[in-house]
Amino acid sequence: MTVESSAARKPRRTAAGKAGTTGSTTGTSGTKRTTRTTRSTAKKSTDPDLVQLLTPEGKRVANAEYDAFVVGITPEELRGLYRDMVLTRRFDAEATALQRQGELGLWASLLGQEAAQIGSGRATRPDDYVFPTYREHGVAWCRGVDPANLLGMFRGVNNGGWDPNGNNFHLYTIVIGSQTLHATGYAMGVAKDGADSAVIAYFGDGASSQGDVAESFTFSAVYNAPVVFFCQNNQWAISEPTEKQTRVPLYQRAQGYGFPGVRVDGNDVLACLAVTKWALERARNGEGPTLVEAYTYRMGAHTTSDDPTRYRGDEERLAWEAKDPILRLHRYLEASNHADEGFFAELEAESEALGKRVREAVRAMPDPDRFALFENVYADGHALVDEERAQFAAYQASFADEGGH
Repeated sequence: MTVESSAARKPRRTAAGKAGTTGSTTGTSGTKRTTRTTRSTAKKSTDPDLVQLLTPEGKRVANAEYDAFVVGITPEELRGLYRDMVLTRRFDAEATALQRQGELGLWASLLGQEAAQIGSGRATRPDDYVFPTYREHGVAWCRGVDPANLLGMFRGVNNGGWDPNGNNFHLYTIVIGSQTLHATGYAMGVAKDGADSAVIAYFGDGASSQGDVAESFTFSAVYNAPVVFFCQNNQWAISEPTEKQTRVPLYQRAQGYGFPGVRVDGNDVLACLAVTKWALERARNGEGPTLVEAYTYRMGAHTTSDDPTRYRGDEERLAWEAKDPILRLHRYLEASNHADEGFFAELEAESEALGKRVREAVRAMPDPDRFALFENVYADGHALVDEERAQFAAYQASFADEGGH
């Protein structure tokens, strides 16, 4: 499927020069900005270097580099971020339950990655274009895609369920890493259109080992494409830990391609919002690509066909539960008096209503035409497809009993 560029709205501002390597870039103010990630004084020395604005305890910490990108955030907007994460988690839990009940063939949970997705998703503009993998349910929520539409593919009733150009949100991509090439090509088109919008591509730590990702880094750097590569490092590529994927932190790979990389606390929605805004701003200003590594954790299984207890221990999950992204913002909202019990109670009722709506919508989905898979394979038909259709028809007929039932 092709997607039309909806980004040609305003002329792209003159590029301030090709993006440099990890270490320095020029911001919109013309002042030198370092992309070096900073360690919060509240973090333990064993934690990795990353951008953090909210500690796991819900304490706001200053960051001279990125505070400017969230300085004007209002209590209402903070409650909105919290609502987004809670409703996304509730939808995700309902989808997992539906799969266990036989209503879906498969489901890829985002449990634990809500802050990375909501923070980055809310950083985008309507005219930006998003290329997801198959786990970006929170980003889809931010782009206005109905959660029920995400489930059609996993139920086997359609190939996606939404118009990519309706929300500038591409269909889910199952082939690992290929969407980064799609995003790069689209971003190159955006630049040729002279638009000032940006493109963001999502992928995981495991996908970073794919050749498609390396090729997209090369093309985006050489052509100064306005694209942000957003890698959710959830520590596990199915059963392979990150240390078996790379010998350096993932964000440092950008340095070899000639553009900035930054690691952000993927369980900190404020930090993810700020860093992604910064990266998208660079893209819109003609400064080229950026790699953002959101350091987070996949709390559940890779998909519902996976058993994570076979390759990781409970103590690891417990350590990450203490860094839960929703609990973190909940603590901050309470401590700052930005939300009261009435808000949390109303949100709980809203989340239950969402779960019910999604459950009913899935069960009401009509079965697809069983023979539709043979349509549009060839423009003018094909003898082999005709033969396969006939074989499939005979196979379907074999299930009918003597009474025709």
